[in-house]
Amino acid sequence: MIATPDVTVVVMSRDRREDLLASLPRHEAPVVFVDNASTDGSVDAVRAAHPDVTVLPLDRNVGARARTIGTERAGTPFVAFADDDSWWAPGDLARAAEIMRAHPRLAVLNARILVGPEERLDPVCAEMADSPLGTEPDLPGPSLLGFVACGAMVRTEAFLAVGGFDRVVRFPGEEERLSLDLAGAGWGLAYVDEVTVHHHPSSRRSDPATRRTAIWRSRVLTAVMRLPVGDVVRVGVAALRAGDVGRRGLGRALRDLPQALRSRRRAPDAVLAQRRTLEGRR
Repeated sequence: MIATPDVTVVVMSRDRREDLLASLPRHEAPVVFVDNASTDGSVDAVRAAHPDVTVLPLDRNVGARARTIGTERAGTPFVAFADDDSWWAPGDLARAAEIMRAHPRLAVLNARILVGPEERLDPVCAEMADSPLGTEPDLPGPSLLGFVACGAMVRTEAFLAVGGFDRVVRFPGEEERLSLDLAGAGWGLAYVDEVTVHHHPSSRRSDPATRRTAIWRSRVLTAVMRLPVGDVVRVGVAALRAGDVGRRGLGRALRDLPQALRSRRRAPDAVLAQRRTLEGRR
């Protein structure tokens, strides 16, 4: 492992022991591994193979909240997130941290993400590079109102100040609420093409329909927590129109509606205006 000052890599995983054992040696910084109640022996395997890794086993699956737990433990100014099937390119953890230090308002740096052995550019990165929000003068790349967690470095102070990933949304789609809160607190998020994350999707990923259902659940709950009532209605209608996956996602969101309402805090008007710009609405 190459020591990278000021950075900890936080990895969350559940039941992907072989992916973990393959990816952990690639991280060029201290690692905090938060295990979401795996049943495949991941915790013991990592402890045996990588005694330098800090292992935090959880007794239940808390989704993306595991990254918040890992960040609280990290104790470094910056935290780079990685999944069990992703890692930062050689030298790029240090490069990203240098960019973060040079841009004190930057809370989230989203790297370029290359997918699979063929290293194809993740389509979301092309969208980020062409962000209609433009590039603010004190940020190192196009401004964002969202990011991809497995390819992001965060400023610990900013991340924890807005609560990190929460207990309501869980996973996937956890980035939207956090992005709204960071922007609302005056922090910047940016896409930086000069640093790279490799993502080789695990063969143990959930099937696409299950994932889309979970994403709709997250969208609905995030809307309830942060958007005006009219937008909440629009998201709900969009879920209904999205077919079975949208309707199932909406149904699952309703189970957590009381908790989402307790966490409701409308995003500032300026942030909502940015969101409308991204959606193409005025």
